[in-house]
Parts: sequence; structure tokens; C-alpha cells
Amino acid sequence: MTELPLPRTACVRLDAPPVLAAIGIGVHGPAGHVDEFELPDLWQFHLYDYEADLTVGDVEHAIRPGSVSLVPPGTLVRYRYRGRSEHLYVHLRLGAAGVPREVAAVQHAGVQVTVLERQLRQALAAWPNTPGRAVAEVWAALWRVAELDPPRERTAQAAHPAVFAAVALIEARLAEPLTVPEIAKEAGVSHNHLTRLLRAATGHTVIGYIRARRMAQARHLLRASTLSIPAVAATVGIPDLQAFNKACRRELGASPRAVRARVTRE
Repeated sequence: MTELPLPRTACVRLDAPPVLAAIGIGVHGPAGHVDEFELPDLWQFHLYDYEADLTVGDVEHAIRPGSVSLVPPGTLVRYRYRGRSEHLYVHLRLGAAGVPREVAAVQHAGVQVTVLERQLRQALAAWPNTPGRAVAEVWAALWRVAELDPPRERTAQAAHPAVFAAVALIEARLAEPLTVPEIAKEAGVSHNHLTRLLRAATGHTVIGYIRARRMAQARHLLRASTLSIPAVAATVGIPDLQAFNKACRRELGASPRAVRARVTRE
């Protein structure tokens, strides 16, 4: 089923790179000039360097330097300019697979303006001759925009900023000892509140989430690398080999050696 555009948000899926149709600098005006149009099959991604009135669908927005918009295909937009108006634009297609995220159709980039402008200008420079680099820059910029307003992903990690902070810390420190109070402090919430938030977002307690991520990493390293089993155990924060062996049997259904041996059988 096709997802209809929401009036103030856009539902985006960013798990796969976008397909770029055009990148450029739009120059509009003069004062009082109005443009009204839609792109039937393409998303519009704009970073603005002027003040104007923008209507997306039936919702009016006041844009100013540093505003960014992400408009779904088939959405009517109307610009009312106040003078010479210049913006960076990307017209693109987004994939239909992956986790949906609700992103504000128009918002201000705040402190991210400089980084976003650099990414889009690098994409513009790369577009004619190295389109792969342009795709990478635009994809990174889209993720940055998706996380401006605290993220409102419909599942898991970005459901609450504290969950995002906790998950980022856990992923960065899987090899180290981790305690729930320490993670909660870094995330800026209480131990119990973090547990409730993470359970709602992932289905795991904090300890359960750490264990699941460690064992997922262990499975990957055992099956995809020749790293020694003690080194794998240390990399995922379970340096005691007896404890690592028990964890593998409990979570992966086999000993570390057996998990690794499955690769040759498959």
C-alpha cells in the first residue's frame, strides 16, 4: 500500500541509498514572484539561503536561511519569494524497503547548517563525474536531516533521544564492562526510566539488549572472520572463555567452535 504524505511530516525510508535525478542551485525571484509546482515521481530536498513563504500541500511555512525541506513525490508546493532567492536542491527517489521514519517536511537545520551545506555542495561538485560520491554525500545529509527534530522513527532506537544515546554508547563500548546506571547517566535519565524506554523500543531490558548485541557481534566474527575465539570473546566484552562458551550455547545454540564450523558445512 502506498503511504500518503502527511501534512507536516514526510515518511522516509533511508536504509538504502537514494537514486539521484538532479542536483543544483535554484535561483528564483524577483520580489512578489510565486512558483507553484509538484514533482510527480521525485522527492524534493532543499536547503535554503533566503526568507520566503512556502506551502507544502495545505500547510504554510515561513522559511529562512538554514531552513531545510523534504517533500514527498506528488505534493503540491507553492513558493512566495521576497527577492532574489537561492537554494541548493536535490531531486531524488527513495527506496520502499527499510524502517519508516517520520521527518518534518520543513524544519530549521540549526547548528547542522554548515555541515549540511558542505555535504550538498560536495554532492553538487561530484555529481557530473563521480555520481557515487554524490549519492554518498546526499545519503549522509538525509540522515542528518532525519535526526534534526528528535527522531520519530516508528520503531526502536530513535523513539526517544535517551534510547538513541544509550544505544550509541552500547555499540561504541561493547568490548568494555557496562552497567545500567552508567548508561542511564550518559543518556540523561534514571535507571528505571531507561529500562522502560529501551524495553518499549526494542523489546529488551538494558542488560538484555547488551547481551543480544554482544552475541550478534560474536556470531558475525565467528562466522565471517578467522579471529581467534579468545579474541572474539574479548572483542564482545566477555573475556572469560568459560563465560563466553556458556553465553554462546545459551544465545546461539552451540559452542563457539560449532558456530564457526557451521560456515564450512553451509
